[in-house]
Amino acid sequence: MNESLQTTLKKLRLSGLAQSLEVRLQEAAGNHLTHSEFLELILQDELLVRNDRQIQRGVKSASFRELKTLEDFDWQFNTSIKKKQIYDLASCRFIHENRDVLFLGPPGTGKSHIVQAVGYQAVKMGFRVRYRSIFDVVRDFLHDEAFDGHDKIMAKYLMADLLIIDDMGIKHLPKRSGEYLFEIIMRRYETKSTMMTSNRPLEDWGKLIGDVPSATAILDRFLHHAEIITITGRSYRLKDRAGSESTDKNKPQKDDGDNSNELSA
Repeated sequence: MNESLQTTLKKLRLSGLAQSLEVRLQEAAGNHLTHSEFLELILQDELLVRNDRQIQRGVKSASFRELKTLEDFDWQFNTSIKKKQIYDLASCRFIHENRDVLFLGPPGTGKSHIVQAVGYQAVKMGFRVRYRSIFDVVRDFLHDEAFDGHDKIMAKYLMADLLIIDDMGIKHLPKRSGEYLFEIIMRRYETKSTMMTSNRPLEDWGKLIGDVPSATAILDRFLHHAEIITITGRSYRLKDRAGSESTDKNKPQKDDGDNSNELSA
């Protein structure tokens, strides 16, 4: 590729095309491609690169705790999780319809993995996603309240097509948490989708937030168009430990009597 053409492609920000052009020129000559066939190939290369970069930007903006996929999920471990139901969520139809989703279940049953995997799928489909634990939410607003930045941080929560709030119920929240969460839910109500996870039953939310009226108002709006998915079962994180304990129990024990004989001998 001559230097002038390379400079022109850079100015046009066609880096994907620039990367593959040399190979595509050789392919076109070797396979006697028509001009339109050649053009289609190099434009597809450019689109692939742009799509990959868009996904990378979306993932960075989402701030996932971990990058998870549904393909990596162990569906055999917990049969209470309906695979078809989760993959239906991953189609992101609920985002198009501005519906909400709530996952309820004990710690370690896969809630965080699933919501982050669905969020990643939404990013790949071009949606703006924001992932925060409930502690991140409270910390964001407490920090920005001190610096008079409430509107700025709220705008970030309202902008996302899908907002994921994870870990509701891990422990009691600081004062005014209910106000922040209520404003987020109220202002996103019927306009954007919100997905939440909790390891505590809904009737405990008032105690967790420390504000029963706010908890009631939050649930009233959030559950109006929400799909509730309840997961049961034991913790996936403890499965290896349980297996190790089971193995230890099955190991043959030393005979104390034999040991005493050896010592006396």
